[in-house]
Parts: sequence; C-alpha cells; structure tokens
Amino acid sequence: MLDWSDTSSAPKTPTFIPIPQSSTDATGLGTIDRSGGRVSVDEKRMINCRADVNQLLPLKYKWAWEKYLAGCNNHWMPTEVSMQADMALWKSRDGLTEDERRAIKRNLGFFAASESLVANNIVLAIYRHLTNPECRQYLLRQSFEEAVHTHTFQYIVESLGLDEGELFNMYREVPSITEKAAWALKHTQHLDDPDFKTGTPETDQAFMRDLVAFYVIFEGMWFYTGFAQILSLGRRNKMVGIAEQYQYILRDESIHLNFGIDVINQIKIENPHLWTKAFQEEIRDMIRTAAELEAAYGRDTMPRGFLGLNAALCETYMHFIANRRCAQIGLAPVFVETENPFPWMSEAMDLKKEKNFFETRVIEYQNGGALNWE
Repeated sequence: MLDWSDTSSAPKTPTFIPIPQSSTDATGLGTIDRSGGRVSVDEKRMINCRADVNQLLPLKYKWAWEKYLAGCNNHWMPTEVSMQADMALWKSRDGLTEDERRAIKRNLGFFAASESLVANNIVLAIYRHLTNPECRQYLLRQSFEEAVHTHTFQYIVESLGLDEGELFNMYREVPSITEKAAWALKHTQHLDDPDFKTGTPETDQAFMRDLVAFYVIFEGMWFYTGFAQILSLGRRNKMVGIAEQYQYILRDESIHLNFGIDVINQIKIENPHLWTKAFQEEIRDMIRTAAELEAAYGRDTMPRGFLGLNAALCETYMHFIANRRCAQIGLAPVFVETENPFPWMSEAMDLKKEKNFFETRVIEYQNGGALNWE
C-alpha cells in the first residue's frame, strides 16, 4: 500500500539504502522499464534517485509541493504596475540626486542579467541533477518566475526610456557586477558539462556548491541588498512603481530561498557523509567571499550614499544576512554578530499584507485569498 503519511513541512530522514547511480536514470528520458514496479515513497530522494523521476505521486516532500502551490497563488505581471509617477520623477531635473540615479541604474543593471543567470542555472544545472519530481515541479514554476522578473526589468527600462544596451550589458561592463556574475557562473559551467554526473562524494558536493552559490548567496544575499536599495527609495515616496515591483519580486525570492535551503538541508540528511567539517568550512568561505564582493559592489553603487542608505550600512546588512543564511543551513556564523541596520525590511517582507507596502493600489494576485504564509 502506498505511504501518504508525510504531513511535515521540513526535511525528513530517509528510510532506505541508496543504490549506485549507474543503475538509475536521472533524466527521466531513458528507456521505459516495462517490468518496473510502482514507485514507493521510500525510493524517492533528492539526488541519485532510484525511483522513476517522471512519477510525481506519491509525494514524499510535501514542503516542495506546497511551495509550488504558493508560487502559483503568488502570480503577478509587471505590466499591472503603473510607472507614470516613476517616469515623471525620472524626467524631472530635480526629482532625484545624481547619487540616487547612479544607484538605481547600477541596481537595475545587476538585476537585469542576474535573473537570466539564475534561470539558466535552474534549467541547465539544477533540474538535470535534482532527481525528485515534486522539486522539479517547483523548479518549473521558479523558471517561469525568473522570466517574469527579467520581463520586469525590460518593462522598467522601456518605461523610463533608459539605454537598454547600457543596462543589460552592465554585467559585462561594470567590474563590481561582473565579478559577482563570474563568481557564480563557474558553478553552473561545471555542472553543465555533458560528462558531469552526481553519484560520487566529489560530484555530489559540487552540486551542493551550486545550490549554495545560487540559492543561499545569489538569491539569498546579493538580491536582498538590492531590494533594500530600491525599497529604501520607495519608503521616501520615490520610484514607487519600481519599488512595488521589487516587493513582488521579493515575495517570489523569499520562496525561492526557502526552497533552496530546504533542498540543501534534505540532501544533508540523506547524505550525511557529504557534510564534512572541511566542506562546511569551504561553504563558509564561499559566503564570506560573497559578502566581500557585495561590499565592493555597494561602494561602487553608492560612493557617497544618499538619505537613509550608504555602502557601510549595506555592508553591515550583508554581514547580518550572511550570518542568518549560515544558521539556516547549519553553519557557524562567518561574521561578528551584528544587528539588522534595516529593520524596516521586515515590514517590506510582510507577505500577509492585503495591500502593498506603499499603498498605491490593492494587490491583484490571482487566488490571493488562498495564500497562507505562516
């Protein structure tokens, strides 16, 4: 009889013994085993799965399915947001300082390509090697959301009449942005090698590095300082259209981050031999390096800062976020304990609001009444 008893929202310890990767088909594109038995819950796992990855049911990781449903209920499109006030402010001679304009353009330049980099990593690396169908279902939803986010930056650039070549090429032309993109891309490039396969401690750890690089660092650290920059302006009633869209993106990213952390922690549970002390220190070094890259980006983005925001505050926020991410995946902090310099970000991330943070209009999410963000 099939086991449908999993009702938890957290990773669980497996009750099966792994079998060699060579006897499985991780892609789901292999020859159909006509004599194969029906899939049981105990055969499903995150990586190196021995169950048919094309069979969604029975669910093993209910938390992954719930995140897929939450993402569907959180649907939005950038063109629903009015950009009239932003357009007027951007064209106004005295509406924004030069420091504010620089920060906005650098911020847009980072995000414009970053959403595509994240999407490419999902499609070319993570989806190939994450051998659980309910997690793959969420990845398909996340891939769509990354496309919506890229659409958002196209919509902003078009609305404000910005130089699209300048904005979308910043990740190749602005060193502080290039360094971050290049640091993250090396993980995707490794996993995208046609000869790369999980199934050994070395390759399984390589996959975990990619998950940390993109979920914990790229989306969970670097994106959050970018959100703080724009939402800080929104709190002062500047660029409220962009700020509203960033809040919607933040809602998506909070689920992306939590999904990635759950996947990492589940892989740790199922493969404790991978989470060695040496590997933990390597991950801590990754997080520390990422925070340093973000500090350099902050100094480039805000050389003088502006009201309520500067590079030093963003670096402190990065240290706060880095320590928090370490705790979420079971690591010791990498920085001295510090307080959150942007406590108002908690209000911006209040996902239970019926109205958006700047109260410009009622949020028109489909099925919004069905959301449960506890």
